[in-house]
Amino acid sequence: MHQHLGFLKINEYPLMVIPFTKYQGAGNDFVILNQWQSPYINREDTAAIAHLCDRRFGVGADGLMFLRKHTDHDFEMIYFNADGRIGSMCGNGGRCIVAFAYLLGLIGNETTFLAIDGPHEARIIRPDWVELKMQDVVAVEQGEQDFFLDTGSPHYVRFVKELSVVDVVKEGQEVRYSDRFREKGTNVNFVERGTPGLRIGTYERGVENETLACGTGITAAALVSTFLPKGTPQAGAGPYSIPVSAKGGDLEVRFARKGERFSDIWLCGPATRVFSGEIEI
Repeated sequence: MHQHLGFLKINEYPLMVIPFTKYQGAGNDFVILNQWQSPYINREDTAAIAHLCDRRFGVGADGLMFLRKHTDHDFEMIYFNADGRIGSMCGNGGRCIVAFAYLLGLIGNETTFLAIDGPHEARIIRPDWVELKMQDVVAVEQGEQDFFLDTGSPHYVRFVKELSVVDVVKEGQEVRYSDRFREKGTNVNFVERGTPGLRIGTYERGVENETLACGTGITAAALVSTFLPKGTPQAGAGPYSIPVSAKGGDLEVRFARKGERFSDIWLCGPATRVFSGEIEI
């Protein structure tokens, strides 16, 4: 049954055999479908995508990506949340799909690809370390100890004294389903200032649970960590290089800042192939 790809029938129910590869970036894991030649499923197949991401009945992942051809870029990344719906930009997903495209021989050590928020540059420093350029951030909403900004995905960031005592799921849900964010949702990050960098826990919308890392959330936390309490002089223009420790691994964010505008933002970290296989759906 597993000797060829295509449609199979068991008891008159058609089954499709889909090859996949699973990657993880600091514990943030993804199913990737190589749709370069064959579009096994399309973006409307919400139930099938959610099934593939299911950790009990499918492969299991925080999200799923299509790798597709594009006329103006090296490739296109189409990202889906674990609930099967089209997602906003995923930073760790972007780094993982770059590593996958490199594995397939579709790109060299440097590439430009298209994602939902526009084109991105990326470079492979070594086989398990990928650096991804994020979009500029031009506005940050600042509270006393919390912030809201968009780094390709919307992120609420709250600084805490001790991350280990924070119930990320419970407190994350309270913010995500608050009156302000209930309709469109937001990712919620709890950040502890450490030495030399940051420690972070993230509740992700679409997954509706804590994930071991979130690239756009790590980026958001690093950017706003350069803000000082209201009424005090703000940090200089940089450049900055901030290490961030997520529960699944260590990453680094490099950027320049001028006022509330951030540019030349690079999300840097591990991107590792877990395994490849086939699944019937």
